[in-house]
Amino acid sequence: MVKITHLEVLEPFQLHLVFDDGVEKIIDGTQFIGEDSFTKPLADPLYFKQVQIYKNGRGIYWSNDYDICPDNLRYYIHAIETRSLQTTQVA
Repeated sequence: MVKITHLEVLEPFQLHLVFDDGVEKIIDGTQFIGEDSFTKPLADPLYFKQVQIYKNGRGIYWSNDYDICPDNLRYYIHAIETRSLQTTQVA
């Protein structure tokens, strides 16, 4: 399992993630917003910005316990932009 080593919230609703394998992704966070009690609060930009990395790098989370594992973020979530130590790809 990969680990997240850096997280930065960009505007609007974008996450810049760096993983321990050297890959960087910018992800559109609106894909996490829904109508249920866990994901609806993410529609508030101030709440969305409260996202944090677990201390062990094994995911990101918000204060309502909604979390996303790093493997999902690294391998399965479509990125706006992906960078690695060797190449840059724009989606």
